[in-house]
Amino acid sequence: MSDHHPDHMHATHTHDGKPIQNDDRPPIKAETLETAVRELLIEKGVISAEEIHRAIEMMDEKGTELGARIVARAWVDDDFKQRLLSEGDAAVREFGVDMRPTELCVIENTDDVHNMVVCTLCSCYPRAILGIPPAWYKRRDYRARAVREPRSILTEFGTSIPEDKQVRVHDSNADLRYLVLPQRPAGTEDWSEEQLAELVSRDSMIGVADIRGPGE
Repeated sequence: MSDHHPDHMHATHTHDGKPIQNDDRPPIKAETLETAVRELLIEKGVISAEEIHRAIEMMDEKGTELGARIVARAWVDDDFKQRLLSEGDAAVREFGVDMRPTELCVIENTDDVHNMVVCTLCSCYPRAILGIPPAWYKRRDYRARAVREPRSILTEFGTSIPEDKQVRVHDSNADLRYLVLPQRPAGTEDWSEEQLAELVSRDSMIGVADIRGPGE
């Protein structure tokens, strides 16, 4: 798994034509451990099954609106953007988000670099900001191919990255979550923060899609 130094992926693989698809996979070690710990905590009375259920419901309701607001704020407030990029945990606390015990690393797309996020072990994801991860993010073929052939994955999402633009793949883990800060689209210079937030999609904050500007 990676740390704060992202893997630099220069994909040279040809697309094998295999689409992102669902697959049944046996429980992996992290999921088995999570189940065992959860059941033990319930058995010892540390937490109840109802409390876990309520927490899951709250997560389901969050969606991606909070992440979109954070991105829009970074687009209009350069001081906040610098705080977000240098100390993501502290910056998102301004939105009432506490990422502890995990750490949040925000990576910015630029004219030279496109970033995308994966969790090769399981499905580590910034749920406090983006809600429940999409089904494809947890699938084995995405987790494997995102590292091996990221440009092919991006093409399947309709995202074309020029050959002279670097693609960096960031591998989340149990201690570290990543959030992509997309590029602000042209033609939105006079837009309000609320208008900008409406442009931001979940997929753009994972890095498999770009932001579509006005008229696109």
